Amino acid sequence: MHRFLLTPRWWGINVFVALAVPFCLFMGTWQLGRFEDRVGSHREAAAAARPADRTAAPLDSLLPVDTKTSGRLASASGEYADQLLVPDRRLDGASGFYVLTVLRTDSGKAVPVVRGWLPGAADPARAPAAPTGRVEVTGALQASENSGTKGVHAQGGLPAGQLGVIAAASLVNIVPYELYDAWLTVQTPADGMVPVPAQAPDNTGLDLKAFQNLGYTGEWFVFVAFVLFMWVRLYRREVETLRDEEAGLLDPVPAGAAQEPVASAGAAQEPARG
Repeated sequence: MHRFLLTPRWWGINVFVALAVPFCLFMGTWQLGRFEDRVGSHREAAAAARPADRTAAPLDSLLPVDTKTSGRLASASGEYADQLLVPDRRLDGASGFYVLTVLRTDSGKAVPVVRGWLPGAADPARAPAAPTGRVEVTGALQASENSGTKGVHAQGGLPAGQLGVIAAASLVNIVPYELYDAWLTVQTPADGMVPVPAQAPDNTGLDLKAFQNLGYTGEWFVFVAFVLFMWVRLYRREVETLRDEEAGLLDPVPAGAAQEPVASAGAAQEPARG
């Protein structure tokens, strides 16, 4: 009764199932791994923000910025130089601006330092002047922003002395220094400024994309269940059909039924004889 499984039609069905099930399992496992990676990065970012873990390391030892070093406290020594304002930055639901000062480090390269946040429109008169002379700065390490970051607009159209995106690519045309591809945010600002908390790097943490990965995981496993369900359904229908034929429950098709229309057509084409 099960010889039908060796027919070409069932060979095609079986090969499709044998390929589809492992593929769907692989894709579901991969999406689950992506979700677990995001959960892990979220835990690492939370652990880095704990006071017990707030031990500063030299800036150069934490570069380049990745998911493990983002948010870590970094230290650098040098002298403050150019000061810029970063407008339209929200903190605790309020709109304001960052006070950013470029620090020329002892290595000869410069790093942008966000010294704090102030509410309201960006106004150079309200921004406290940076300390003069040699300073040692400690701040949370951040990766360079991009123009697609939420709440960040491009540099074009901003007044002189303002910056839209905190990145070396944006600062290279403003300050004449070689720049690190990172920036620091001081966690204990002075002069009444509010500290800017470290932000998680892009594509990490428990954001919408993380839960999309979890949703895709469920979809791929549902596909596996659907493929197996359809195979079982087709198999059972085939077995039931064969049993009905053996029991004589199906009306057999007359052997000459298919030939009758052909014979009739041939008779109609035969010329009449007088």
